[in-house]
Amino acid sequence: MKIIKRDGHIVDYCPEKIETAISKANLDVSEEDRVSDIQIKNIVKYIEGLHKRRILVEDIQDIIEMRLMDIGKYKLAKQYITYRYTRELVRRSNTTDMTIKELIDGESEYWNTENSNKNAKVVTTQRDYLAGITSTDITRRFLLPEDVVKAHDEGIIHFHDADYFAQNALHNCDLINLEDMLQNGTNINGVMIEKPHRFLTAMTIATQLITAVSSSQYGGCTITLSHLAPFVRSSREAYEKKYKARKLTKAQIEKYVEEDLHKEIVDGVQTFQYQINSMTTTNGQAPFLSVTMYLGETDEYKDELAMIIEEVLNQRILGMKNEKGVYVTPAFPKLLYVLEEDNMNPKSKYYYLTKLAAKCTAKRMVPDYISEKVMKEMKINENGEGDCYPCMGCRSFLTPDRSISLGNIAKAKNYVPGKGKYYGRFNQGVVTLNLVDIALSSSKDMDDFWTIFDERLDLCHRALQIRHKRLSKVTSDVAPILWQHGALARLEKGESIHELLHHGYSTLSLGYAGLYECVKYMTGHSHTDGGEGYDFAIKVMQHMNDKCKEWKDAEDIDYSVYGSPIESTTYKFAKCLRDRFGMIKGVTDRDYITNSYHVPVFEKIDAFTKLKLESDFQRLSPGGAISYIECSNLEKNLGSVLEVIKFIYNNIMYAEMNTKSDYCQKCGYSGEILLDENLDWYCPECGNKDHDTLNVARRTCGYIGTNFWNKGRTQEIKERYVHLDNHDDEE
Repeated sequence: MKIIKRDGHIVDYCPEKIETAISKANLDVSEEDRVSDIQIKNIVKYIEGLHKRRILVEDIQDIIEMRLMDIGKYKLAKQYITYRYTRELVRRSNTTDMTIKELIDGESEYWNTENSNKNAKVVTTQRDYLAGITSTDITRRFLLPEDVVKAHDEGIIHFHDADYFAQNALHNCDLINLEDMLQNGTNINGVMIEKPHRFLTAMTIATQLITAVSSSQYGGCTITLSHLAPFVRSSREAYEKKYKARKLTKAQIEKYVEEDLHKEIVDGVQTFQYQINSMTTTNGQAPFLSVTMYLGETDEYKDELAMIIEEVLNQRILGMKNEKGVYVTPAFPKLLYVLEEDNMNPKSKYYYLTKLAAKCTAKRMVPDYISEKVMKEMKINENGEGDCYPCMGCRSFLTPDRSISLGNIAKAKNYVPGKGKYYGRFNQGVVTLNLVDIALSSSKDMDDFWTIFDERLDLCHRALQIRHKRLSKVTSDVAPILWQHGALARLEKGESIHELLHHGYSTLSLGYAGLYECVKYMTGHSHTDGGEGYDFAIKVMQHMNDKCKEWKDAEDIDYSVYGSPIESTTYKFAKCLRDRFGMIKGVTDRDYITNSYHVPVFEKIDAFTKLKLESDFQRLSPGGAISYIECSNLEKNLGSVLEVIKFIYNNIMYAEMNTKSDYCQKCGYSGEILLDENLDWYCPECGNKDHDTLNVARRTCGYIGTNFWNKGRTQEIKERYVHLDNHDDEE
């Protein structure tokens, strides 16, 4: 007989534990109310006589109580109930102790690999994790219903960011309205920040604003360089004024202005890059920042914007120096390059930027690419027009804006009537559904599958409503930089943010994971087969979208289907599935499950087929989606990179290329650090396995990770099929 414990783990039946529990309760009652050793043995025999293959530990306890009452030992039954309740309280009250000790002692593999952008050994990260452990404990014991906690523990769903949920003031990711704060002034910690007059000043202030915003939420944030472009012109005008005052010739003025302006742009971008990577937020890390490069966001300052984009790409190609003084790939900021007619036509004025972006991708894995053409086909606003805008952080996309009819509910000073508004909007949070568990729980019965699917969706819905309700109590005072001084809104002091949680201004995300394994189990096919597997996958995705629409229509909250990153959760889900259902070939036989709608990493498929196929699923994942292809070193093959970029522009909304540019500090090797059969990283040149002297950068769910990964994610990285090989460019 197997015992299913409260946390979902299955252990062997142990009769001695039952005898010990009853004996301890026996000691707390008078002699006449006690049971004899023989009676205890009879209770144990009764339980064994049920001939259960598996039984919940709670069911065993219920049986013991009933048997004690059946033989008239009511006081003992009461004492056993009290004992059982007391043990439950102890269990709940001590949930953080061992976790905290493991974190501080550095003994926990989980904490050391929980986030590939966090170093759990440093004090700033530990401080954030300590607060997170406490928040998670409070969340589990007081803020979430037991069925949600149980489902989370069993890997049926994942309630994201419980380590921040105890504070009702924190939201997930956002698009920072940098333009409003820079053009109209803002406030940081009670200090007024007025409109800057130079590009270098604007870049410095931008890093301070980004850090302040990142410290007031927990997800990724995004800015756009078009909000900084006007300050390049301000600097140009200042230099022109200076040199005109010196009575120089027109040619001299132009020469000196261009030299000084170029130097200021170089200095400004360098300041921005160093500040972002060296500053630490209250989350114990550098800001999870994405920087957008979208020429189509401005007509007036397009040339100035192009100058900034060029320098950002040049400095990223160079990289940043590690502790040995060698240039390596930095994790942040993530770069988002929007493909449009102005930079995709080889004869266009700005095509040189796309060629530079291709060089940057081959060397440093960024930028990622957003197709304006495809996005405008997918994101249609209430006027029937297509919109293009960046994601919030790594992949979270807002739904098309409704403020055209709603008006300026955020009271932003840069609001333009009749035009869609995206900067200043945000995500309320995520709950992810494990699609694989639904499939396995149905035992391949299609009727049961859809019934269980609806039950799990209802569970996710209730969990998402809890997220929304906690945020609905927030007033603007809790984070003035967000709600009063322009980052997301300019509300009055004490004003509720409630309206910003409705009417489409912010989103609430229904995540999902394991579409491939779900389809594989139910149909025997991959969702990439173009037939039965594909059709079933589309039905699954559409069903989630239909539910989100149903909730949205009823509550005026923008629920949206979101392809979850599940960085460490991919390992947790895989372990839970194996515990619950055993080893099933092709479904639970790996230490990870496939992210969202992706083609499984081990499937042999060419780059273009993969991107085209996944574009169908991006359309059904409107709240967040990113696709990628795995590449070898392509620095000598920029022609292939440009071909992929062209394909992205014509076929898929958002995609990236994963290249390799690692470094071994012991021998100076630069290339790809490899994984052996035991999932240990090693230098192919000298065999070095010391993580402290290996610089490894890999894409982890949209972001670049540089602090290594847990066992499941590492296995997933090792098994990634290379979709685009390296061949010398013949051109």
